[in-house]
Amino acid sequence: MTQQTPLPRSAIIYRMVMESHICPYGLKALHLLKRKGYAVDDRWLTTREQTEAFKLEHAVKTTPQVFIGGARIGGYDDLRRHLNLKVADPDAVSYIPVLVVFAAAGALALAASQVAFGAPLTIRAGEWFISFAMVILAMLKLQDLDRFATMFLGYDLLARRWLPYAVLYPFLEFGAGVLMTARQLIWLSIPVALFIGSIGAGSVFYAVYVQKRDIKCACVGGSSKVPLGFVSLSENLAMIAMSLWMLAAPM
Repeated sequence: MTQQTPLPRSAIIYRMVMESHICPYGLKALHLLKRKGYAVDDRWLTTREQTEAFKLEHAVKTTPQVFIGGARIGGYDDLRRHLNLKVADPDAVSYIPVLVVFAAAGALALAASQVAFGAPLTIRAGEWFISFAMVILAMLKLQDLDRFATMFLGYDLLARRWLPYAVLYPFLEFGAGVLMTARQLIWLSIPVALFIGSIGAGSVFYAVYVQKRDIKCACVGGSSKVPLGFVSLSENLAMIAMSLWMLAAPM
């Protein structure tokens, strides 16, 4: 007896597809349905008027809208819940942003060392890892300087007493990182990195381990969801270590 192949599950998706706009969540929902083995009836909403009429008809505020088995499932997040998949929490804290920075800085340091010295694992690669990370972190802070300064003021001890320091900090970090990478003007870069690293470490330690506050760190910018804690402290300790190392071995 020949075993029949089961028919694929079917779904209908209504999504915006216009010349000037293609809904990204519609594309994500369509891809997810196909990846999960659904035969998808992909129905396009090609004008604003058509989209508004669809939302009014089904009493919904957004598109895309997915229907499975005649029942409305909802949008992309609702579809993920229906399929028992994790839905991202926009307010969830995560160390991933700063870990990505460290991973990028490490990869660049190894690559630069390979080009410069013919080997990835060198002392200079270790120095570059820290200085590259300083530059990348400063760049992220400088993308929205006002939001960074506002979050930074929540825990930095010096910035609370002298507000301009909250604005100056990423410039100091950026400049020290670049100079340390080039090993130029070390008489300037070492004191700057040592100063901001020490103030930063003291501020984080006081906020987290003395006051036991549960707040977010501005280390990757003012919109950061990174919790203030050990990883934040390690950034400052790395700057201190780099400064002391270059002070002991300036060449």
